[in-house]
Amino acid sequence: MTRRAYPSDLDDDTYHFVLPYLLLTPEHAAQRKHPLRDVLNALFWMTRTGAQWDYLPHDFPPPEVVRQQAARWFEAACFENMLHDLRILSRVQQARGAEPTAVIIDSRTLQSTPESGARAGYDGAKKRKGTKVHIVVDTLGHLLALMTTPANEQDRAQVHELCVQVQEVTGVKVEVAFVDQGYTGQQTALDAANGGVELLVVKRPEASKGFILVPRRWVVERSFGWLSRFRRLGRDLERLSSTLLGFHTVAFCLLLANKLFA
Repeated sequence: MTRRAYPSDLDDDTYHFVLPYLLLTPEHAAQRKHPLRDVLNALFWMTRTGAQWDYLPHDFPPPEVVRQQAARWFEAACFENMLHDLRILSRVQQARGAEPTAVIIDSRTLQSTPESGARAGYDGAKKRKGTKVHIVVDTLGHLLALMTTPANEQDRAQVHELCVQVQEVTGVKVEVAFVDQGYTGQQTALDAANGGVELLVVKRPEASKGFILVPRRWVVERSFGWLSRFRRLGRDLERLSSTLLGFHTVAFCLLLANKLFA
């Protein structure tokens, strides 16, 4: 019986591009009971819809099969490698250098759930208990680095680790990072400098109220807006922070693949 098509399914061109990044074993290995494409489409369906694993439609492979394969992909950094190449293709397509020299750093707090509550912290500014997701994007909004902390930890304390990650994925090309006022302080600037990055704080105009487009910083806010299309990322639904990071990377891969192959 032919499987029902879902809006989240990959088309042929996109699937043939992403397949080499995901082949931890041959596509038609004897031990494989379910088509790899179906497993991948099931993972994308989960990322888009945010449903519980047990509610995965029956015409996909069993939930436990998809969950276990996703964990193997996340552990092997398959989607990070895919995202790296998709980002380069997108930048070249837009007449940019393959690797960026300027980035934007920011974070958002995801509400905790019973699954993630054990590692949650309380964000006093957002009045929310949960997990902070710290991201670094280039000036086109493409993801470069990603990490999580309990929500009570300060943004500025993560700057060094984020800068180190960015330099690793770009080949030490990044020179400048734009940030908001939550990253002020001499120690924060020093942490960034130790990662080879100059930290530039972009402030909101004085006496401004409500939402405004802040130069440079609006790019990362747009990236957060893109992520809001993926219901799996609306809250911290994961028991492990590595799984939360994995779903974020999958989402950015989907965004770039749709942009390049649409």
